[in-house]
Amino acid sequence: MKENIKKSISLIIPLILGLSIIYYQYSTLTSSEINKIKDCFEKANYNYIYLSLFVALFGYWSRAYRWKYALNHLGFKTKFHNDFFTVCVSYLVNLTIPRSGEISRAALLKKYENVPFDKGFGTIVAERIVDLLVFLLFVILAFFLQFDKLYDFLASKISLEKILILGLTFVMLGVIFILIWIYAEWKIIVKLKKKLAGLIEGMQSIYKMKDRWKYLFHSFFIWFSYLVMFYVTIYALPETTDLNFDVVVMGFIFGTLAVGFTNGGLGAYPLAIAMIFSLFGVPKDIGIAFGWLTWTSQTILTILLGLCSYLLLPLFNNKPKN
Repeated sequence: MKENIKKSISLIIPLILGLSIIYYQYSTLTSSEINKIKDCFEKANYNYIYLSLFVALFGYWSRAYRWKYALNHLGFKTKFHNDFFTVCVSYLVNLTIPRSGEISRAALLKKYENVPFDKGFGTIVAERIVDLLVFLLFVILAFFLQFDKLYDFLASKISLEKILILGLTFVMLGVIFILIWIYAEWKIIVKLKKKLAGLIEGMQSIYKMKDRWKYLFHSFFIWFSYLVMFYVTIYALPETTDLNFDVVVMGFIFGTLAVGFTNGGLGAYPLAIAMIFSLFGVPKDIGIAFGWLTWTSQTILTILLGLCSYLLLPLFNNKPKN
């Protein structure tokens, strides 16, 4: 009963948040801006949208292929079509409850390849850590490319004194956390240490695996394909074709972050894109139109691939879906 309630809350809260953001966006737009957004959808060059989705397929393929190296290291020889289909289904499931796709991926792999759930899930957790590190490299790159613009934006919103106070506060909290982590014997801290030990073990397995360099290559290639997919889309609208590469990187980063706030970035993704692009002179209505155009096309691809993969899994394995 409690588990069902937790699942319902995990689904409903991000959904309500996304719908609230959509309502907020709509309520702050003028009628002329709404018409401009509609006009953007009608006049967009969808050839670039289709091209971006084609590039996205390489990301799906690379993620599935990278997974094989981790599974092989554990002694499991899985069929590539099962790896690919389960990855596609996991993306679809993530549209409902954020991060729940990882659980479904490990469960489907156990069902169709007989890989123990904990082993499969461990490789997926290790993937996420590597993905996070690669993403942080993008963040650092964008920070250096647009340091002046970001500093001016923050300075206009927050005074220098407040920035210093916030910085000192974070440092103090960090020191307190480190002391608690080292010396406290609280149950929650002990559990967190055990989980962290498991994550570290998962990372070490990547270092020890035979094909670690191929694994890392695919890790970078996955994010490269994501960036190219996003970059190609700017040519779909005349108003965004002249955006500099560093601006595109900024939009890509904040759009990626927004995906984790709501169900697949519902509402949050277009808002984040519009906010970042506005810093570089892109009108709000154009930024929102671009955000919705990108998000909608990616979401449709995710739904189609996920549903097709879910139907194909039992057919390719001659097993019933349940």
